[in-house]
Amino acid sequence: MHSTVRLTLITLALGLSACTVHEPYEQPAPPIERVPPSGPVVKPLPGRQPSTSPSKPAAIPKPMPRTSASFAPPPGGASHWDPKLGVYVLEKQPNTFYRQRTYYRFDNGWSWSLSPNGPWQETDSSGVPGGLGRAFAQ
Repeated sequence: MHSTVRLTLITLALGLSACTVHEPYEQPAPPIERVPPSGPVVKPLPGRQPSTSPSKPAAIPKPMPRTSASFAPPPGGASHWDPKLGVYVLEKQPNTFYRQRTYYRFDNGWSWSLSPNGPWQETDSSGVPGGLGRAFAQ
């Protein structure tokens, strides 16, 4: 009797181990057919003839961002973010820019300051953000 029980347990263990070795087979889902709608998708207005050529929507110019996602705007000054230059452009002071608590000014050469009113320290293009240096390259 012990041999019968042992043989049954061994057969059961072998049979169950085969289930763990082989992954179950999943049949791929049949492809979904997409049928385009028949007829016009948008109904024409009453009293008008539908045009034969599709009209393009008018291109709306993308507005320039007023602020940067990475840099805070200057305190208390009217400005806008210029993504090409990588700085804020002060609107009431010509050729004056701001980024990371520093103001930059171009007046026949570069200078920087911690205040928009100075005092200004002279520097070269290596002392200004890269976009500014490239835009005002001499």
